[in-house]
Amino acid sequence: MPLALLALTLGAFGIGTTEFVVVGLLPGVADTYAVSIPTAGLLVSGYALGVVVGAPLMTGLGTRVSRKRMLLGMLTLLVIGNIVSAVAPTFGLMLTGRIVASLAHGAFFGIGAVVAGTLVSADRRAGAIAIMFTGLTVATMVGVPLGTLLGQHFGWRLTFLFVAFVGLIGLVGVAALVPKQPAPTDARLRTELAVFRNPQVVLAMAMTVLGFGGVFAAITYLAPMMTEVTGYADSSVTWLLVLFGLGFFAGNLIGGKFADRHLMPMLYLTLGGLAIVLALFTVTAHNKVAAAITVVLIGALGFATVPPLQKRVLDQAAGAPTLASAVNIGAFNLGNAISAWLGGVVIAAGLGYTSPNWVGVALVLIALGLAVLSGYLERRTPTIPAEPPVPVHA
Repeated sequence: MPLALLALTLGAFGIGTTEFVVVGLLPGVADTYAVSIPTAGLLVSGYALGVVVGAPLMTGLGTRVSRKRMLLGMLTLLVIGNIVSAVAPTFGLMLTGRIVASLAHGAFFGIGAVVAGTLVSADRRAGAIAIMFTGLTVATMVGVPLGTLLGQHFGWRLTFLFVAFVGLIGLVGVAALVPKQPAPTDARLRTELAVFRNPQVVLAMAMTVLGFGGVFAAITYLAPMMTEVTGYADSSVTWLLVLFGLGFFAGNLIGGKFADRHLMPMLYLTLGGLAIVLALFTVTAHNKVAAAITVVLIGALGFATVPPLQKRVLDQAAGAPTLASAVNIGAFNLGNAISAWLGGVVIAAGLGYTSPNWVGVALVLIALGLAVLSGYLERRTPTIPAEPPVPVHA
């Protein structure tokens, strides 16, 4: 594995920890600021909306800046945002810190995915992207549970200081290991925007919004669901998040492996399976063993869609991939924001902590329908394969 991929993985670990760690801390944050669980859920949807806005904004502003410099700038924002969240005296200021940190997310993963793809041959692009996203999956297995454990024993503010430190390590790793790259001389915002005229790009991003949004409909409210419905103790949320992370890790590897060979069939299978598992979660949430198994399956099936969806966008936007890649990362988070908000709505309506699972089912089924439509349109109008990317050297 190229050392540059390792550096990207370190950065992804810091950003992944930032994104997901608040899930296990929602009850504590709600108590500190005297707000409801649905209101505390805005820390998830607010972060996600920040990614949606920040992805195209930061990438557009950086079209004339070297990719390495952009990556370093994004990680700096990450560190600052987490420090603000850690010391925030009010809920509004904490939410502001989350949004500041979120501005780094889309551009880092979007630019990082492009860089990862240029470091390997064309037939290994999805695998390289999957390696970079391994940092995100390891964050769910290690960073998020550790942050949750710290928050439960020493207060959630220490957790965000820990995440800021993780981001700083990622920044140092990128500075040391990612090779220097000149600013792209042929990058034009108008050219980058033109790829969104391609219906396949739009369909892929819509699948991203709805498919991965289905995962977050359930996972955003995992802590109250597992404690109030399943009967787990608060301390059990930590290892449940470890199980979710293990599912993420396995799904990422599987998705990266098969996306290079059977991209669309992989999407049909994972989206269909995810809809079934989310529906079952409304039942299995009432049994401790069954709930734990379901959490693993949701992580695995949900994250198995990430490499193929990201590769789908890169393939269809081969002429100007940077902005499209970043916007697709924003699309993942738009799905997170919508589903977290809708999950809060159905809980606030008195439908119970398992009701967000049905929101997830609906979103994923729509995504599956769009995948079938995309495959049908592609068969009618075959895509001309893109030229292999030119490797970037130091």
